Amino acid sequence: MARKRFSPEQIISMLREAEVLLNQSSPIGEVCRKLGISEQTYYRWRKEYGGMRVDQARRLKELEQENTRLKKLVADLSLDNAMRGRLWLNDGSSIRLRPERKDHVWSYDMAMERTSDGRPLRILAVIDEYTRECLSLHVARRIRSGDVLDQLYELFITRRMPEYIRSDNGPEFAAKAVRNWLNRLDVTTLFIEPGSPWENGYVESFIGKMRDELLNGEVLDTLNEAKVLVETWRKAYNRIRPHSSLGYRPPAPEAHMVGKFTLGLAQC
Repeated sequence: MARKRFSPEQIISMLREAEVLLNQSSPIGEVCRKLGISEQTYYRWRKEYGGMRVDQARRLKELEQENTRLKKLVADLSLDNAMRGRLWLNDGSSIRLRPERKDHVWSYDMAMERTSDGRPLRILAVIDEYTRECLSLHVARRIRSGDVLDQLYELFITRRMPEYIRSDNGPEFAAKAVRNWLNRLDVTTLFIEPGSPWENGYVESFIGKMRDELLNGEVLDTLNEAKVLVETWRKAYNRIRPHSSLGYRPPAPEAHMVGKFTLGLAQC
């Protein structure tokens, strides 16, 4: 039986999947069985590809054909299969899944902007729907499915994984490479109906606030300037800005928590 060959991009994706599972305290043997590889193969891959990003792997000659194929792969937009997070009623109506706790439902969407020279900017926003915290804002000239996967990978490593992720049916968000990776990690993908942005209301509201409070009042000259300003605003949004839905508290008031902790120590 011929041994299956994997492209560098597939290997990097599997290594990331393994790292997430190991971070959840899964034994290495169990992780390798789930990936369908031996432990020897895993350690060999990690030595050769560990720490490499997908965009770096794209420079490899043998990956060019694989990238071309992946660009043509988009999600199966059959709502019957994609809308697993909705409760369908007898009259054909449905109930939207609502967040019940932290890391229950994340959502992400894209904001479009331009620098002063007219060149396009894309901002990928990922939020926790329950806490309203903005988990990341990725700014780039173009954002593809691989970039979405990069951002989710980083968040899965630094935080716990969500149970559900909600997004629209855009090619960047619904690409099979992203959807299949999430499914292998038991993260359920929820897709809103085309032309129904209100079904992704949490992240749509967030992007509206970012536009009103930042983008509409700034002239962005360069990509780097946009990255700095957007990240500065994200931190203020999470740590300082009051939210009426949270009793006028910020989603992640780190400064308040640090001060409270310090005060507690002083009283001990």
